[in-house]
Amino acid sequence: MAKILVSLAVICAAALLAEGSTCGGNCPGGCDTCPCGTSKNQQDINTWCAKYSKWNQANCRCIMQHESGGNANAVNENSGGSYDVGLWQINTVNWDACSGGKAPCDPSTNLNCAIDVYRWGGNTWKLWSTCHTCGCCSSS
Repeated sequence: MAKILVSLAVICAAALLAEGSTCGGNCPGGCDTCPCGTSKNQQDINTWCAKYSKWNQANCRCIMQHESGGNANAVNENSGGSYDVGLWQINTVNWDACSGGKAPCDPSTNLNCAIDVYRWGGNTWKLWSTCHTCGCCSSS
């Protein structure tokens, strides 16, 4: 009986570790840390794209759909150790300039960071890797 209980404890611990590495589903590829937490924060893509009228709404929706699927707590740990977080998957290298060095998980902060990154890209989507999928790298 003791061996069965120990085995069950090991299996449960392994399951918890596996769940933690995906940040509750926010980081499907696995992450060392969960900068946006372990609960999903599903947002309406149309609503958040509409908060900035200077970009093409269809392009914004496509980018956000492919970056986060509308989950404000979405996280991706890149192979070099940087993180992309939030609705528009803002990279760690931009956090100092757009969110005071903190992970921009809050949708409003993430929006402001996305606007900055969009401007830094010459008012285009070229700085998002998904711009190729959306066919909008050189457009607004």
